Amino acid sequence: MPPTPAPDRPQPQSLTDLFVSFTWLALQGFGGVLAVVQRELVEKKRWLTREEFIEEWAVAQIMPGPNVVNLCLMIGGRYFGLKGAMAALAGLIAVPLVIVLLLVLVYTRFADNPAVVGALHGMGAVVAGLVAATGIKLAAALTHNVLGKVMCGALGLACFVAIGVLRWPLVYVIVGLGSIACLLAFRKLKP
Repeated sequence: MPPTPAPDRPQPQSLTDLFVSFTWLALQGFGGVLAVVQRELVEKKRWLTREEFIEEWAVAQIMPGPNVVNLCLMIGGRYFGLKGAMAALAGLIAVPLVIVLLLVLVYTRFADNPAVVGALHGMGAVVAGLVAATGIKLAAALTHNVLGKVMCGALGLACFVAIGVLRWPLVYVIVGLGSIACLLAFRKLKP
């Protein structure tokens, strides 16, 4: 069984609490959930510290599958084992799945409407802003990172250039820059 946090730390009270919390998180996260996940789990519920969130999100990103699904499984498992992981996963996908299926039906009818096309382009810009704002908010946690702010910033910039400018495949960037970051951290931590 995974280690549980200290008793004085807020945590989900039941499987139902976990299910409802992840349902609420999923309903807020259309188009990108990083900002929503960080705000809900770190700032509002305080189930994770900022540093724990960054560590768990990093693990969730390198595992196969959607990042937020991996994270919900880890958090559910942390508090209630396999039952918690399944409750968090069900909360994350049940209601949004129904909504998305209904939206597909509506979209097929109105996909050629210029207002719908414009709205979708506008939502993409909003999501990019949310991700950028969350990254800036979480940058304060880099003061505790073994690599330091400058090296983390350089690796982040290299990642942005590789993916955003050079259009390299994500898997190559993760393997390449991830290996470099792990090697650098290992060298700093080595006694």
